[in-house]
Amino acid sequence: MEQQSGLRFGHLGFYVHDIERQAAFYKDYLGFTETDRGLLEGEQGPVQLVFLSRDPDEHHQIVMAAGRPAQIDFNVINQISLRADSLQTLKDCYQRLQHAPVTELSPVTHGNAISLYFKDPEGNRIELYVNTAWYVSQPCRIPAPIDLPTDELMAWAERHARTLPGFCSRSEWREKMVRLMGLESS
Repeated sequence: MEQQSGLRFGHLGFYVHDIERQAAFYKDYLGFTETDRGLLEGEQGPVQLVFLSRDPDEHHQIVMAAGRPAQIDFNVINQISLRADSLQTLKDCYQRLQHAPVTELSPVTHGNAISLYFKDPEGNRIELYVNTAWYVSQPCRIPAPIDLPTDELMAWAERHARTLPGFCSRSEWREKMVRLMGLESS
């Protein structure tokens, strides 16, 4: 099969037994900064999420989800995320995936990104996404009208994001993360 261009690895989400202990380990021993946390309604009910990053340009490189059972009889990887190089690439992927052996194909906005979620043939959740020029508090997941023309979709996403808590420009959010991560230049 031909190599697909326009995607690169973005972040990893996984389930944990003890979210506080795991988050502390990643922060204390691996230098991650907690950028957000909150509850998201999941398939099994509310899920506690903790978002972690070491890069002020990335809202999160890891997202931890509480609820990993003692007996592992499902895949502990919550999702594998790939960043698209443009909204058009994301829309092209959506068109291809409509004819692929995937399930649960779902375009959404997170406020700070527009994403496609789907499960691969073995049921692993995959996210393809493109960042937006703004930020909103996380978690946030709202169905997106991916079939709109690219400029209209981005305008729709921004209008909606402006109504959500924490709205600011990505550059304002980045400045805050630089300070939070202790990366200010002397």
